[in-house]
Amino acid sequence: MRRRDWLWMAGGALAGAARAETATERGKRVVDDCLQALGGDAFLKMQDRVERGRAYQFYRERISGLAVARIYTRYLTRPEPPVPGQIQVRERENFGKEEEYGGVLITEDGAWDLSWRGVRPRDDQWYANYKDSLLRNTLYIFRQRLGEPGLTFYSQGGDMYENRPVEIVDITDADDRSVTVYFSRLDKLPVRQIFKRRNPEYKDFDTETTVWAKYRDVGGGVWWPGSTMRERNGEKIYEMYADSVEINRNLTDNLFTLPANLKMLPKQK
Repeated sequence: MRRRDWLWMAGGALAGAARAETATERGKRVVDDCLQALGGDAFLKMQDRVERGRAYQFYRERISGLAVARIYTRYLTRPEPPVPGQIQVRERENFGKEEEYGGVLITEDGAWDLSWRGVRPRDDQWYANYKDSLLRNTLYIFRQRLGEPGLTFYSQGGDMYENRPVEIVDITDADDRSVTVYFSRLDKLPVRQIFKRRNPEYKDFDTETTVWAKYRDVGGGVWWPGSTMRERNGEKIYEMYADSVEINRNLTDNLFTLPANLKMLPKQK
């Protein structure tokens, strides 16, 4: 090969390498594509959500509970830029027929079980795990945490997951809290996430996995999964199939405040 031809080829290769994406740039591009697939500005402006369906609890791969579930979610107005580690959502989970006195209330201040007997605060470790899971939840990150100082995206490249091509991205925040997310290359939506959390009892790590499927347009171009499954250390622990998902229902404060007529019970131990 003549020297001139070799230099031309080498120069072309260097130019191509200069144009190639870094892992950080690719991760950011995958995240930007996903936000648009979820609904873009409409997704970011989603104020609240009501999911109705069937929820299953599992113990050692066997169903330990089944209930008709209604999950109410309201997003709080986030500061700009978002504050790292701050909870900006309230949830009310009802299982069974009792709407007024049954279920779980979760806010930025804590969590409580509600029943006709009264209000019982959930234990501190349960709430700490909830907060940690929420802050690593991909869909919550996209709604409330994008633009947060210290939030980074790092691409692990492409792979196959359940016979479909995916992009894998590590999302890490300023507190070194990380989650690995699998995004479908076909529709750009998140299909799986994995993170590890230290088990306070055994001092080792639990692997927490969430899988989403059956996305649908729930209004105004916003896409939300109709199926959610969670595993811990490879064992299924929770699954929900939503028969309906509605957004921007103007949910009122009474859903997310403690009923004044219920007795306050001792905290769970």
